[in-house]
This record gives sequence, structure tokens and C-alpha cells, in this order.
Amino acid sequence: MQPLFLLSGAAVLVAVIVDILWTTLWVDGGSGPLSGRLTTILWRGLRRVSRDDSRVLSLAGPLILALTLAMWIALLWLGWTLLFAGGTTALVSTQTDQPATWSGRVYYVAYTMFTNGNGDYTPTSSTWEIASSFTTATGMAFVTLGVSYVLAVLGAVSEKRSFASDVTGLGDRSERFVRTGWADGTGDADGDRTPTRGLELPLESMATQLSLLAEQHKSYPILHYYHSESDDEASAMAVAILDDALTLHRYGIPDDRGLDPALIETARASADSYLETLDAAFIDPAPEVPPEPDLDRLREAGIPTVPDDQFETALEELSDRRRKLRGIVEADAWEWPPTSGDVEGGIREEVPQ
Repeated sequence: MQPLFLLSGAAVLVAVIVDILWTTLWVDGGSGPLSGRLTTILWRGLRRVSRDDSRVLSLAGPLILALTLAMWIALLWLGWTLLFAGGTTALVSTQTDQPATWSGRVYYVAYTMFTNGNGDYTPTSSTWEIASSFTTATGMAFVTLGVSYVLAVLGAVSEKRSFASDVTGLGDRSERFVRTGWADGTGDADGDRTPTRGLELPLESMATQLSLLAEQHKSYPILHYYHSESDDEASAMAVAILDDALTLHRYGIPDDRGLDPALIETARASADSYLETLDAAFIDPAPEVPPEPDLDRLREAGIPTVPDDQFETALEELSDRRRKLRGIVEADAWEWPPTSGDVEGGIREEVPQ
């Protein structure tokens, strides 16, 4: 009996099984301890190596997902190999009747995890026969669970990019998003333009999409690391643009001229759920508050606004929220969506963590 190998194998198996179940089945748990840290290390490493090149980072999600699956399989393989090494003579060769060597144990565990075995080695007692059965069970069950996890993640990636396209299609910054809502407005008795009712349905749809996206990010934190080559398909950018646009509607435009406050609060609640996913993805709020939206750009379009000092006071109360939004944007290797001028969003230089 080799207690060190036996205990080491059991510890590895417990750790990887907990990590797999935590990551794939616990909806509110985020990534498991092992896969979560692997994801963070790989993402930060890719950013440093690629210098935040968008094409390279677009490979991060698939690479992280593949390596996570590979880690789970490798640790299951290692754990069972160590466990079989813990017995005095757990396995023997059916051809020579000699105890299995390390290479024999590795070989036996490999084919036992994915098949019923080919008979080259055989357990020496009922205890090791049961262990072999569990080896096959864990291999087949967790590989199947891993494949299901991959399919769910890929479906969520498509949905998050669809949401981003819907938001950026209305505007690539918060002021433009608001101005688009006014573009088809009709004049009132004073000749001023009012928000179109046509914006209400898209905003309701975006709120629903964002609520679903938030739940998917809680279930699959790896979604934070599926980087898009184009900023108009980046959900981190889209959430920041949408939330700042909602801030403009709620605090930058007089109550009697903007959108229905209930609709705004519903959409902001969806954004709140999204912001709650930061901890699961090991993302911290940005150290600095992002630039303020420019009310002058709305005034140029004939949109009524509140006084600047009133808007600035409201933004001060939202500083923590906006720092979280900026943290998500920067963690996805983008700059904060431009709020004034004609500069478009782009890849940012990495801020040391």
C-alpha cells in the first residue's frame, strides 16, 4: 500500500469533480476554483502576449474552453492513475501476470475512462474492480457533461453578440443612441421633437436580452472572455452604451419629455443583474470614473436637457455603477465607449492589474 499516492489521487479526483460540477451545474456559482483561475491566467497572458490585438483575443474564448475541458480530462486521468498506484498490486498484466508499471497504469486508466477496457490489464481484487467501474463512470459522465457545457456556451455566445448588434445598431455611443430615438420624432405644439414610440419596443427587447445575458454570464462566466473582433459585436461595449443612454434618459432629459421611467428602470434592473457577474469572472471595477456623457450633443439635435450641474450631481451618485461598467469594458480589452467628439471605441492599452 502506498498511502501518499492513494491520498494524492483521491484529493485530485475530489478537486476536479467538484470543479466540474461547480462550473457546469451550479447556476449561481460561477466558474469552479480550478477552471476560474485557469481562465483568468490564460486571458491575462493572451492580452500581454498579443498586446490586446483584437484578432488574437477573438481566439481566447475557444482556447480557454478547450483547455478547460483538457484540464478536466487530464486531472481525472491523473487522479485515477495515482489512486491505482496506491495499491500494493492493484493491476496486473493478463499476458505476463506482472504488476502494472506506471505506463501500464496510465494506459489502463485511459482506456477504462472511455471504454470498458481491452483486457490487457486486470484488477487484482473486488475493490479495484469497483474502482475501475467508477473510472469508466466518471469518464463517460463528465465528458458528456463537458460536451453539453460547450454547446450551451456556444449558444450563449451567439445571443450575446446578437444583443450587442441590436444596441450598437442604434448608436455607437450613448448620445447617438438617444439621438436616434428622437430621429423620427414628431413635433409637438411648441415645435419640439419628442421621443418616438418606436424606441420603446426595441428597448423592451434589449432589456429582456440583457436579463438573459446576465443569467448566462452567471452560469457561464467564460462568456466574459469570448472577445469579438469588432466593437459593434462586443457585449461589454453594448452594455456600457445602453446604460449610459438610460442615464441620459433618466437624469439628462426632463421627466415629462423622456421615456417612460418604468421602462427605464426595468432596463436598468437588467443591467444591474449583468453587473453582478463581475465577481464570478474576477473582474474589478475600474479605478477611475468614465467620462461624462455630453449634453451639448443632445442640445445640438434639439433634445431638451436638464442643466449641466443637475446632471453632474446625478452622475456623482452613479460613480460606483459607472466604474463597474468601465471595469467590464476594460476587462474585455476595449476603451470606454466614446461619449463626445467623433472618436470611435477601439482596443485599449492594458492597464496593469
